[in-house]
Amino acid sequence: MEETRLSKYLALQGLCSRREADKYIADGLVTVDGVIVREAWFRINDKHIVELNAAARIQQESRLTVIINKPLGLVSSQPEDGYQSAVSLLIDENYFGSDISPIIKNRDTLAPAGRLDINSTGLLILTQDGRIARQLIGNNSRVEKEYLVRINGDVSNGQLQKLRHGLELDGRILKPAKVNRINEDQFKIILIEGRKRQIRRMCDLVGVRIQALKRVRVGQLKLGKLPSGMWRLLAKSEIIV
Repeated sequence: MEETRLSKYLALQGLCSRREADKYIADGLVTVDGVIVREAWFRINDKHIVELNAAARIQQESRLTVIINKPLGLVSSQPEDGYQSAVSLLIDENYFGSDISPIIKNRDTLAPAGRLDINSTGLLILTQDGRIARQLIGNNSRVEKEYLVRINGDVSNGQLQKLRHGLELDGRILKPAKVNRINEDQFKIILIEGRKRQIRRMCDLVGVRIQALKRVRVGQLKLGKLPSGMWRLLAKSEIIV
């Protein structure tokens, strides 16, 4: 019977991220067949009963996820080359909601679940929950990401068809994309993967010049009426996939 490292097993089951698994195990918050195991390398198989204890589940419930309508000129994660980070927008003045702005602890632990480059705008998800990040950007994720692309010049039907399937980046064939024309200078593209600067690189390959790129949907979560530069909490009831 095939065996797996305990930390990897927890992540594959969607219980937490690999990094979180290592911490939970080290803190004695994981049991195998009712016995606490503190070694991440501990190997298990499908016959073992693996559980997170109540303290780990409470920690998970306290982790926050926010969405931001990212404007131009901000980076998605840590500040770089003098550019402002999207996390810096998480202040009371930018909160979009009828209630009081929530207190966010440990803002530095909010990580982007699918980055937007500095010249792109729209829906950016920042989360402290490794389970959500794995759903959105894990290797096996099938979550759709929808973008609006405004171009300089015209785009032909042939170019749109090439964007749908057959392109290669970094030596790998891209998964099929849904591409539909909106008008003469704008089209919609839906991806189920998130390679670095993927849409811009795809357009470069087929000779399409991008003027503006905006993400408007991730899974069932839509940008909606969230104004540029504003943020809100992602409610527990909102399902991403």
